[in-house]
Amino acid sequence: QVQLVESGGGLVQAGGSLRLSCAASGRTFSSYAMGWFRQAPGKEREFVAVISWNGGSTYYADSVKGRFAISRDSAKNTVYLQMNSLKPEDTAVYYCAVYIYPYRSGTRPADFGSWGQGTQVTVSS
Repeated sequence: QVQLVESGGGLVQAGGSLRLSCAASGRTFSSYAMGWFRQAPGKEREFVAVISWNGGSTYYADSVKGRFAISRDSAKNTVYLQMNSLKPEDTAVYYCAVYIYPYRSGTRPADFGSWGQGTQVTVSS
């Protein structure tokens, strides 16, 4: 069973940057797509970004396209989310997760598992 631990969240002013990390332990996740999601208070968990099992393709929510970048380092069993030009509406708890099917990808939270505990990102105006 893969265990994921997110880190890198914090408080930042609008326009600033943060880099989130998601470290995996347990079995390797090199055959699986990895995704980032976020959940703001009172809202449902929403898709942010996903990276394919081999890092060859990425996909982003429209709300973060051009500002966020997802990457992975399979040797370190870690996936990253570089967040630039942050906005107050980016404030949320950010989670990483593993796509449940190998060599495939998607954006639905229901198709992801092994969720981490989340890391809080707060963007002040």
